[in-house]
Amino acid sequence: MIWTLIVFLFTMYVLSKVAFPRIQEALDKRANAIRESIEHAEKTRQEADGILQEYRARLREAREQADEIVARARKAADSAKAQAVDEGREKREELLAAARRDIEAETRRSLERIRKEVADLTVLTTEKVTRKTLTGDDQRKLIDEALAEVDFSVLSGSGAAEGAAS
Repeated sequence: MIWTLIVFLFTMYVLSKVAFPRIQEALDKRANAIRESIEHAEKTRQEADGILQEYRARLREAREQADEIVARARKAADSAKAQAVDEGREKREELLAAARRDIEAETRRSLERIRKEVADLTVLTTEKVTRKTLTGDDQRKLIDEALAEVDFSVLSGSGAAEGAAS
């Protein structure tokens, strides 16, 4: 038993001088590698958190810009719509004014034709009634009298001054 104890102590001494330092060194290397891996993982996680925060900030900016673009587009659409309505209204007014001018011109032409017809009919009637040909002055006098008696304002829809002035 003593020899066993001596061999045991000797083996322990040799192991403590040769094997234990190497085992301890391997364990220290392993612990350092694990610690470095943990530090690296922590550093990577912090970088990922920073990148995530930056991504969120950029995403928020992009949303704000998108909202701003949509608001500007709506404003531009509203402006274009209002402008189109105004242009349509102006065009309608121009067309109405042109139509009124055309109607008035056509009315004046029609009244002038009617006046000429009345004058011709007056001359013919007068010639038949008097059975003679009238002189130019007589014709003009009869035409003026007949035209003064005819109410052209009823035909034109405008004032009597226009019919009497011609």
